[in-house]
Amino acid sequence: MVVRAADLAESMSRYLTQRIIGNPSIELLCSSELTGLAGENHLEEVSWINKQTGQVRSVPAHHLFIMTGASPNTNWLLGLVALDEKGFILTGRDLPLAVEPDQNPTWPLSRPPLMLESSLPGVFAVGDVRAGSIKGWLRPLAKELLP
Repeated sequence: MVVRAADLAESMSRYLTQRIIGNPSIELLCSSELTGLAGENHLEEVSWINKQTGQVRSVPAHHLFIMTGASPNTNWLLGLVALDEKGFILTGRDLPLAVEPDQNPTWPLSRPPLMLESSLPGVFAVGDVRAGSIKGWLRPLAKELLP
């Protein structure tokens, strides 16, 4: 597991950090960054550098999972589109469920919003910044995968 930070505690919950550190199947590579992905028709190799030592390593790999963070950076959208209590953008069906008119814009049209449409018609949100994204099942999955 390649981690840019000096340790996991900076950005990950304690229970998950303990499970990762305690799992003998996981090699933790802190203060490191990916430097290359290689392969012909599919991923065959992953390379990284240890930022403290300068050592570059490569290993054969067929899969890569990237986690870039767990907190949305949406403060600049406050008052422009509806956000949930954690700052994730409400879209589609989720809009009528949690909109607070005093803090969040409400859906202004008579038609329902499209699946990934925010409270501002024609503005869409995709990926982890959206409320109800993969994050909802990522934590239970991590608990299942990390004994």
